[in-house]
Amino acid sequence: MSVTIQPCNTVSDLKKFVQLPYDLYSNNSYWVPPIKKDELKALQPSTNPAMKECTSQFWLAVKDGKVVGRAGAIVNPAYNEKMGQQMCRLSRMEFVDDKEVSKALFDTVEAWAKEHGMKGVHGPLGFTNLDHQAVLIEGFDHLPSIASEYHLPYYKEHFEAAGYGKEMDWVEFRLKLAESVPEKALKLNDMIQARYKLKVKHFNTQVEMKPYGDKVFGLLNSAFADLFSFVPMSEEVSKFYFDKYFSIVNPKFVKLIEDENGDLIGFIISLPSLSEAMQKARGKLFPFGWYHIMQALKKPKVVDLLLTAIHPDWQAKGVSAILITELQKVMIQHGVREVETTGIIETNEKAISHWKNYDHIQHKRKRCFIKMF
Repeated sequence: MSVTIQPCNTVSDLKKFVQLPYDLYSNNSYWVPPIKKDELKALQPSTNPAMKECTSQFWLAVKDGKVVGRAGAIVNPAYNEKMGQQMCRLSRMEFVDDKEVSKALFDTVEAWAKEHGMKGVHGPLGFTNLDHQAVLIEGFDHLPSIASEYHLPYYKEHFEAAGYGKEMDWVEFRLKLAESVPEKALKLNDMIQARYKLKVKHFNTQVEMKPYGDKVFGLLNSAFADLFSFVPMSEEVSKFYFDKYFSIVNPKFVKLIEDENGDLIGFIISLPSLSEAMQKARGKLFPFGWYHIMQALKKPKVVDLLLTAIHPDWQAKGVSAILITELQKVMIQHGVREVETTGIIETNEKAISHWKNYDHIQHKRKRCFIKMF
């Protein structure tokens, strides 16, 4: 039977869209399932303000009466204006290992993009840089962080068969920590803080941390402005992501730096790895998912580095070294010996060379593909 492509026009359709990866990866020991309610909220403009700033459409692929694939298309006017391009973002694509299925999805997205005046398609990309992005092409036998992606090895072949080539790669590292912070790093830390009159902000509770939310997203917009695929986030969109992640952030694993005027110039947000806990939760917080997450937050084995940002005026002045040193102190206190980075754009040579100073492996690679019409 041939493949039928159906648009997602109802909440029931979107629930099927969200469910597909749970079926595809049901027997995969490396896939980390997100919370289903969060995924559903991210696909509705009533609960995801980023959708209001874009034009989008999502589809299901059905064969023999079964959902076998999905795909989304997004036009982000702010990004296209920033880049001077007319590009459609391919989003959240998943499919069985059947080129008839993937071709039907690619064809549907491309036709929609042309109807909306676009000159090409690239992705996978989301509504923002904190959304799903990229296809895993290396590292299939490693557990991803909750902020990363996992896909099956055949995805890359399907993209290439449909005429898509590489646009950009992200690489990820796993680092091993020493049992103590090197004395040289501690002295450098103190020297830089004294020279520039910097102040490191430490937190013990979420109440202490909450007032800094707006400042963090403001700095994120400044620091990431020139990065690939990034679009500044509005106040409403920033609040959406703050509300989504704030409740699971362990304040002790967040470090901020202010200059002598009290302005935020850098931050690092890390999190005890929730990957195994999310696997146990199986996409639901209740009745037992929340328990597994709270246990992982209290007893970390691995820490995931989620976000690091330095104000452009303060880059290359040692601010990142202070953040890492202060965070490393906390990780050592909690018995953490391994750190997982999220994706680093392959052209970000400074960040990559920094992590290579540690005992490390570069174990994962994700790709954004592109096809011009």
